[in-house]
Amino acid sequence: MSDLARKKAVDTEHSLSAVDAASRQGFWAVLVVMVGFTFFSPSMTAGGNLGIGLNMKDFFLAMILGNAFLGIYTGALAYIGQSTGLTLDLLARYSFGEKGSYLSSVLISFTQIGWFGVGVAMFALPVGILLGINTTLLIIVTGVLMTATAYYGIKALAVLGSVAVPLIAALGIYSVNYGINQVNGFANVFADVPAAPITMAAALSIVIGSFVSGGTSTPNFTRFSKTSKIAVWATVIAFFIGNSIMFVFGAVGGAVTGTPDIFDILITQGLMIPAIIVLGLNIWTTNNNALYTAGLGLANITKIQSKPMVLVGGGIGTAAALWLYNNFVSYLSLLGGMIPPVGVVIIIHFFMNRKQYETEGFKPVSVNVGAIAAVVVGAAAGVFVKWGIAPVNSLVVSAVVFFIAETMNKKRA
Repeated sequence: MSDLARKKAVDTEHSLSAVDAASRQGFWAVLVVMVGFTFFSPSMTAGGNLGIGLNMKDFFLAMILGNAFLGIYTGALAYIGQSTGLTLDLLARYSFGEKGSYLSSVLISFTQIGWFGVGVAMFALPVGILLGINTTLLIIVTGVLMTATAYYGIKALAVLGSVAVPLIAALGIYSVNYGINQVNGFANVFADVPAAPITMAAALSIVIGSFVSGGTSTPNFTRFSKTSKIAVWATVIAFFIGNSIMFVFGAVGGAVTGTPDIFDILITQGLMIPAIIVLGLNIWTTNNNALYTAGLGLANITKIQSKPMVLVGGGIGTAAALWLYNNFVSYLSLLGGMIPPVGVVIIIHFFMNRKQYETEGFKPVSVNVGAIAAVVVGAAAGVFVKWGIAPVNSLVVSAVVFFIAETMNKKRA
């Protein structure tokens, strides 16, 4: 076999096998990937909605409690990803079964390709209007560039994150300082009695719901960590501190200007060019993680390495970007509600059946009906139960259903 053929045959992203020791990475490389993932424009817009609808005390309470929940959930998945070296989809083979894992892979791949397309349009539409650039051309160029970096895998994600994270943080700090100066101090940013208040349950649903679906793909990135400590700390910092920073950036701008959209806030502050650059980097880092995750899901189904699948997903997402943005956001949100139950099933199965993951050559069942039932029932609870916090309802119900089903499986075995 020639060197070129050998390189093509090597799965550098370990999409169909565990990550080996030589491919493991240190704290900084993992951290910038995870923080780049959470530095996401919709998180700032979600923060803008909280800034408009909550007073200062309630805002910080909702942000801290919601992101602490995300940190615990994603931290557990980070630990599992590092311990096994497996992608979310390969982990699902153990908990959902060899064929059952296709359900989670289809669900995750479909939604992540969809959000990739929405992200491309989210950047191209306002920038095209502001700069007078043909929107279709801008969508194509944006989609191609984002697909290219996702294609080159985890190392490219780390490089992009190293550039994007400091720039996003710098602009966010400037924007927050600008807003605070407009109202003569941070104490004057939030209204004591908001004009359109929202409840604490609704606020927590916004905070947790903003990233609980994306956070479920955490093992795809932390499996490259050298140690479990690196994986967990990088993830907790990203989802507790990093996501909180995004909410503060959005909340201050939203409370001061009365508009939740971060792009509109930055334009109002006279930051058009920085807004375009940072919005692009912001969406780029998260879109890369989404497309990378979609490629791994398609690899699990097709048994083809993830890199060609990234190209397929990027092509579909780019071609359908405008249509997805105009017609499909609500459906993607609905489908996204089914992803967190996948994560909680994987967590419970791992800790209840840890020896299976340590047994070389272990053959999982074809379909674990209990896992699929847990996802369906949990997702239904998140959608139809109107009290409490929707993402938490979904996770708790899924956890209870799967724990009972798995306990019965173990007794029968």
